[in-house]
Amino acid sequence: MESFALILIYLIIGTLLRRVRQFPADTGTVLNQYVIFVALPALVLQKMPLLAFSSQLWIPAVLPWVLLLSTAGVVLLVGRLLHWDRNVVGALLVVLPLGNTSFLGYPMVEAFYGDVGLPFAIIYDQAGSFLALVTYAAILAAWFNPNADTRPSAGNILRKILLFPAFIALLLGLALKGWPYPPFMTLALDSLASTLVPVVMIAVGFQLRLKLETGQKTPLVMALGFKLLLMPALAAALIMLLQPQPLLAQVVVLQAAMPPMITAGALAIGAGLAPRFVAALVGLGLLGSFVTLPLWVWLLQAWV
Repeated sequence: MESFALILIYLIIGTLLRRVRQFPADTGTVLNQYVIFVALPALVLQKMPLLAFSSQLWIPAVLPWVLLLSTAGVVLLVGRLLHWDRNVVGALLVVLPLGNTSFLGYPMVEAFYGDVGLPFAIIYDQAGSFLALVTYAAILAAWFNPNADTRPSAGNILRKILLFPAFIALLLGLALKGWPYPPFMTLALDSLASTLVPVVMIAVGFQLRLKLETGQKTPLVMALGFKLLLMPALAAALIMLLQPQPLLAQVVVLQAAMPPMITAGALAIGAGLAPRFVAALVGLGLLGSFVTLPLWVWLLQAWV
């Protein structure tokens, strides 16, 4: 729980720094770029040697897509029944199926399960959340964008996947598996990877917003309840049928319990899909997860 307390402290620091005039408004964006291009690839390269290949590795790769399709179906059905605004439905389709499985998921998995759980978290994130972000979410954001004239091409989507730094690191880490890193490289990776948690949580705190427009309370509450409670419950039910090894099961369900993805929120806001609603969904989801994530860890420990 000490690691969990540190995450909260970093979040508070980021929130406080937003009030300091010396930090420009795009500080959070700059910090996120550092994480994407430096700290996250270093962490992937650092942890991939811990990955033990087994017949169950398909579970953290496939389950995120099952949850995505289930969530999208629920959003479309409920949105039609309750006559939600098209922009709100579009925002939920882009943001709700995707969890914050890297920026928040990695430090949370490490805090509760240690280094041995991170390879499963990485598979869930890279093969599930990240691929869904650059394919499904990018297409839906462009499709629902009220000002969009063009749709993303298949070539642009493929380019984003292949050039994403963490994806390149994942492929490189898999190719180098079984080959010990030189001592200096290990030292460099350890040093860079250790910056991910403080930098990303400070960036999240800096960007935290909770504003909301009138008439958006009901979809917001329902979306948060589904993302933080029902989605991990569905993941747990599916895991129960598959009966994987205990650590894999716990990590996968915890990743499914992560709040809405910050990057997907930025994508939806950039597409003009209910910006205040999305900001509140991401911000309140993050705050709510500091209550629900320890609860899920406790339930998983009692169950598995």
